[in-house]
Amino acid sequence: MLGKPVEGFNKNQVELWLRIANAYPLDNYFPPIRDMPDDAPKWLRDRVSQAEYAFKQTGVGVLRGQISRVARDDDIDYTILNLYVLEHYRLEFTTVNIGEAWLTLLPYWQVYTAERAAYRNLVNGLTPPETATYMNPYREWIGAQIRADMWGYVAPGNPELAAELAYKDARLSHVKNGIYGEMLVSAMISAAFATDDVKEIVQAGLSVIPRNSRLAEAVKDVLNWRDKFDDWRDTLSRIYGKYGNYHSVHTINNAAIVLMGLLYGEGDYEKSITISVMGGLDTDCNGATVGSIVGVILGAKALPEKWIKPLNDTVESYVVGYSGSKISELAERTFKIAKKTIKA
Repeated sequence: MLGKPVEGFNKNQVELWLRIANAYPLDNYFPPIRDMPDDAPKWLRDRVSQAEYAFKQTGVGVLRGQISRVARDDDIDYTILNLYVLEHYRLEFTTVNIGEAWLTLLPYWQVYTAERAAYRNLVNGLTPPETATYMNPYREWIGAQIRADMWGYVAPGNPELAAELAYKDARLSHVKNGIYGEMLVSAMISAAFATDDVKEIVQAGLSVIPRNSRLAEAVKDVLNWRDKFDDWRDTLSRIYGKYGNYHSVHTINNAAIVLMGLLYGEGDYEKSITISVMGGLDTDCNGATVGSIVGVILGAKALPEKWIKPLNDTVESYVVGYSGSKISELAERTFKIAKKTIKA
């Protein structure tokens, strides 16, 4: 939710919104801009107007003072869908089962880039792993990485299992670093159940991906930059400098921003998610991923009320049958599976 208003903005665009709104550095949901300067760029005017218009049309807002629930987002849809997969197929699910669930429960126009290409390939009769490779130029983008959460939740303290589940999911639509991003994040979420040391959590994620991959190189870069620089902005500049050639929704550059948020947030929920979002790029995904990991470290009861209360325990989703779901109910169902995993 936090990064949704500025999704796709670079770091300078995010900062401009916040400075015009007298809200930099970020410490709450994005505020509306009531007094837009005459010289404000068109892209900023358009985005603020878009957020305001959506709120007026639907009543579901993403700006401070307008939030009454978690707005629908594909990131959340996949977490909910993967809960469905686990409840119906258990941990033994296959990549084919994932594809069947997509075709049954997800509207085609509400999946994007690599997922839409894979969906089209499924409809045309292709099977994994060809669904990920045929006419799919997005196959190393962030789409798999944002689907990682559920696998970490149901494999607490077992990063290897979390990564195995993530691999089965990711190979439907992604290859190489696209797959590794989902494995990395699922393993970090899993590890967060066992330690509150953020560096240990990052190392757990690093341990499940190929050591010579481009993603592993980026992880090591961010770890080194964290040791070298006290200010997260210095590390962010290095991320943009070395990985700025990637598309704004590629796995590698966004994973680097996630790691930056974790390492500089140092287990503080607000600090972690706001640093991640101020990093720009796929802001809604990155803030949510960091919040997921730090949320596991802290536990639900320790999450700051100002971030949780506006959501009213409700999440919107385009997954068939899940619109207006209670967050607490979904959490209980997830916990039930996790308990079985621990006992297995």
